[in-house]
Amino acid sequence: MGFRLGKIVIVGVGLIGGSFALALKKAGVAGEVVGVGRSQATLDEALRLGLIDRVGACDAATLKDADLVLLATPVGQMPALMQAMAPHLGPQTAVTDGGSTKGDVVAAVRQYLPKHLSHFVPAHPIAGAENSGAAAAKADLYVERKVVLTPLPENVPEAVERVRAAWAACGATVHEMAPARHDRVFAAVSHLPHLLSFALVHDLARRENREEFFRFAASGFRDFTRIAASHPEMWRDICIANKAALLGELEQYQRQLDELRQALIQGDAAALEAVFDEARTVRRAWAEGKLS
Repeated sequence: MGFRLGKIVIVGVGLIGGSFALALKKAGVAGEVVGVGRSQATLDEALRLGLIDRVGACDAATLKDADLVLLATPVGQMPALMQAMAPHLGPQTAVTDGGSTKGDVVAAVRQYLPKHLSHFVPAHPIAGAENSGAAAAKADLYVERKVVLTPLPENVPEAVERVRAAWAACGATVHEMAPARHDRVFAAVSHLPHLLSFALVHDLARRENREEFFRFAASGFRDFTRIAASHPEMWRDICIANKAALLGELEQYQRQLDELRQALIQGDAAALEAVFDEARTVRRAWAEGKLS
């Protein structure tokens, strides 16, 4: 018999959690899917859309016999959820998360779930979108997307394999990375771009003549600022959780901006073109899959 999960508990039934549930249902590996959340309206919508089969809570009735629990909330909510779950988790229940930062999640697991270290396998699905909520969930969100696992030294192989198999059943390609390395990498390629996008839109929004700027903004602005439509609470939590690595990347980026500023001041067209040319070459290589 192939891989199957009898009972799955999704804590946070928005884009990430809802898509996970739909993907596992579509793959035919999900028995019962139970949703847990702080908004009854969101839970009701998840039920109506078929993301979950019923609503549960952070209690023994919901958690003790679950095969897999996914924490799919903003990372700032996870410590309190772990604390609430701790007395009720079954010893064989695998737990994972969908947070974009891993160092803070690992620290919270060690503090609030010390007896469950063997079965908590941190993860990061690289499949976000600017839209959020249960209505944004879709069964193919993870197809051919990367999911990074950051296993703990205490993890038992069975828990890691169960989490790996669940994400693979969603259509994802699964990779492994140490938590600290994960946070450094994603500070550069995810967290910093979001910070910059939010900053540009916010800067223009505060200007007296902002309507004029937005009236003439076209594809370049749209492409650069698409991610500024992302969930503010989630990105607030990510930035604070990964602030050390993010500050380092922000300082590195500031040095790059200072170089460009000097080139502009000096009218150094050759320096500008050299930066643009190298950036274009690398960007095209990445888009063509040559750097993946």
